[in-house]
Amino acid sequence: MRYKLDETRKTGRRTRTSHAQVVDELGKAIVAGTYPVGSILPGDTELAQRFKVSRTVLRETMKTLAAKGMVVAKARVGTRVTEKNLWNMFDSEIIAWHFDNGVTEEFLLQLYDIRLAFEPFAAGLVAERANADEIEMLRALALEMAAAGHTADSLALADLRFHLAIAEASHNPFMRTLGSLIEAALVGMFRMSTPPTENGFANIADTHMRIVDAIVSGDNAAARRAMEDVILDGRIHVHEAFAARGSEAVTGSISGAILPL
Repeated sequence: MRYKLDETRKTGRRTRTSHAQVVDELGKAIVAGTYPVGSILPGDTELAQRFKVSRTVLRETMKTLAAKGMVVAKARVGTRVTEKNLWNMFDSEIIAWHFDNGVTEEFLLQLYDIRLAFEPFAAGLVAERANADEIEMLRALALEMAAAGHTADSLALADLRFHLAIAEASHNPFMRTLGSLIEAALVGMFRMSTPPTENGFANIADTHMRIVDAIVSGDNAAARRAMEDVILDGRIHVHEAFAARGSEAVTGSISGAILPL
């Protein structure tokens, strides 16, 4: 999912291979519970007829889903859907499939829990490791959030770019792998939003600039606190937004949910 919010609308509707299409359809169906945990997926003959693909494509599809932890194949039994605790929830497609089927408040708050576990530490690393160019970029991205005329979509993309830049500037490749999770959390929050001038996001540039100021000072602890404050604000907004909408699930595709600037 990472960077797809930028890419999807630049390239138009993504063309996908037969393999990717079948992975997408079966993945969505598993997440939706069409094929519940413990069930056996239809056999190759049935799936080949349904998707109009070869057995080779189906074998590659099952390998892909198995690599995500969603299925396991057993001889003379078939391909079984695994328990959800075995799924790779950091996988961008699995996160996207949850949005396709409608994510709950619990799901989004869990994303924020993980952000709280990692992003403040990443901000602290940036305070210690960022070079002048990276700091200048972070400052520009924070200022971008203060630009006039933002919609909820464009503001979400500006926010996403800032947080991905933090992950990059941490110079830790493990932090960079969190991009899909950050994207999903931000999309979920802003998708529930009214225009930013009406919903408490008016100070978003200021709160992100506090992170930059701490980084400029080389203050690890202050950078961590500032990032934590930003994430907690988002978490509170998710809770309040769900309360206002009566806990209605958030639905819709992640990729292409936000218009690029």
